[in-house]
Amino acid sequence: MLKISILNKIMLRKVILKIIMTSMGCMLFVSHLSHTAEAPTSPVEIDTVTEVSLAATADLMGTLHSRSYVNITAGVSGRLEWLQEPGVMVVQGDVLAKMDLLPLQLKQAEQKAQIKRANISSRYFNNELQRLQKLKLTNSTSQFQLDQTKSQYELAQADIEIANLKLQQIEDELRRATVKAPFDGVVTERIVRAGTDINRSDILLKLLDTEHLEVRLYIPVKYLAYVHKGLELNLQAIGQTISTKVTSVIPSTDPLSQTFEVRIQIPEHMNEFWTAGQLVKVSVPIQNAHPSLTVHRDALILRKDGIFVVKVDGESKAHRLLVKVGKGTIDRVSIQGDLQNGDKIAIRGAERLKEGQRVIVQ
Repeated sequence: MLKISILNKIMLRKVILKIIMTSMGCMLFVSHLSHTAEAPTSPVEIDTVTEVSLAATADLMGTLHSRSYVNITAGVSGRLEWLQEPGVMVVQGDVLAKMDLLPLQLKQAEQKAQIKRANISSRYFNNELQRLQKLKLTNSTSQFQLDQTKSQYELAQADIEIANLKLQQIEDELRRATVKAPFDGVVTERIVRAGTDINRSDILLKLLDTEHLEVRLYIPVKYLAYVHKGLELNLQAIGQTISTKVTSVIPSTDPLSQTFEVRIQIPEHMNEFWTAGQLVKVSVPIQNAHPSLTVHRDALILRKDGIFVVKVDGESKAHRLLVKVGKGTIDRVSIQGDLQNGDKIAIRGAERLKEGQRVIVQ
């Protein structure tokens, strides 16, 4: 009986030892499987959570205007010989209209003849004055005759100056008889036709500057405190969105509409998409700005159960966080969630990241 009892104990120990070894093997296998199933490292681009002052805004409609839309007028009276066609693009200095130059050319020739005559008269009185001055030395002429000749010589000199000034006036009229473009633009309308007799300052055509545009916006006067020169606003039209600064504020309220005018200069590269007369939506602040945490719009992950961002911690591990989105700008939006200023947020490659997955920052 003693031998059987000892044998049973030995067999029991072997069974227990085998069970322990089997358990350890299972644990190692499970650990191996967990390491094998760990998600691979994924590359991402990151942005920083930034505190920015944002204000509530209202969308108002403004109108694009050319900064230079002028009436081109005649510089002289006469018959219009030629006029530029509507729709033609011109550059500064191009000819827009030509007057019949013959009457002015005849006046110019006449005035040159008058100057020639005045010079002849001046030379005659100059010679006569010198002759009388010599005779005066021998008392062979009277003082009265000498003074009279001197006055006639000075009057002849003055006549030359007047004649030269009149010639300059005629030459100025000749220059203004050819009307040139004051800036680059397009002819939008022709008021008169070639062959028409016109007076000086009559409107010939209209010229529009297509390169320098501005938005003219009328804002309710109750928002005057929140709009100032240099304020950056978001503008949107026909799928194009830009952010630019207020050029000028005109604090003169229209009594009927109770609005004041704001002008915003448009960058020249937008001329390819926008044109004068077009409506533009402008986001205008309607209250004071308050600091709030913002992230880049590309960091937002939209799902049925909410909006998420992926935070990258100091160990390069990803953590998906639920956030609440508020107001924003073109590139950034304010958020509320378990984030702090300076946190790193994935903006590229974040959609398929798993919780705790390691990432490589590109």
